[in-house]
Amino acid sequence: MATIVLGIDPGSRNTGISVLRQDGNRYEMLHCDVIKVGHLESHVDRLQSIYMRVSLIIERYKPDSCAVETPLYGKDPLALLKLGRAQAAAIMAAVNAGVDIDEYYPKMVKKSITGNGNASKEQVAYMLDKILSLNGETFPADATDALAVAWCHLTRNISHHQEALKTGKKSHQNNAKGGWASFVAQNPDRVKSGSD
Repeated sequence: MATIVLGIDPGSRNTGISVLRQDGNRYEMLHCDVIKVGHLESHVDRLQSIYMRVSLIIERYKPDSCAVETPLYGKDPLALLKLGRAQAAAIMAAVNAGVDIDEYYPKMVKKSITGNGNASKEQVAYMLDKILSLNGETFPADATDALAVAWCHLTRNISHHQEALKTGKKSHQNNAKGGWASFVAQNPDRVKSGSD
C-alpha cells in the first residue's frame, strides 16, 4: 500500500514544501517547491498565504501524514518568533485537514539521509538526488529541505515498524514528544536555570 508524506520546511518568507510517495521500495517525488510570501508586507498576510497554499497542496495530494522541520534556536528572537508562526500556520493547515503531524530537528533529518547530522545542504541535496533518482534536477534550498524532511519521516516510520515487528511492541512516533528532553540531555550547557 502506498504512503504519501507532505514535507514542510517553514520560513516567514520562503516555506519549502514537498510531497513524497512510497510504494514498497519505490519512491516518487510528486511535488517539490517553495511557497514565497516575502513580497507581502503584512506578516499576517504571509501567514494566511502559507496556510492557504499548504491547504491546497493537501487537498491535491491527500497525504497520509505531514513531517515538519523544527527550528531549535536563532540569533534573532524576533526572526525565530516569525519562523515559529510560519510553522504554526503550516501545521494548522494539516491539522484542520485531519493529517497527522510529526516534527523533526535538522540534525535528525540530515543524519537520516547522509548518516551525518552536521552534513551540508549540498551533501543532503546530492544524496537525495541519488536516493530518489532525481537525475540531477535541482530545486531551491528550502524545497530540498522539505523533501529531506519527508524522506526522514518515511525512513523513521519504516525502522520503527520493523523494530516493532521484531520486538512485538506497538510502533509509534515520538520525535515531537520527548524531543525537548532529548535536546536538554544532549546539550546541558545550553540550558539556563531560572535564577540566571
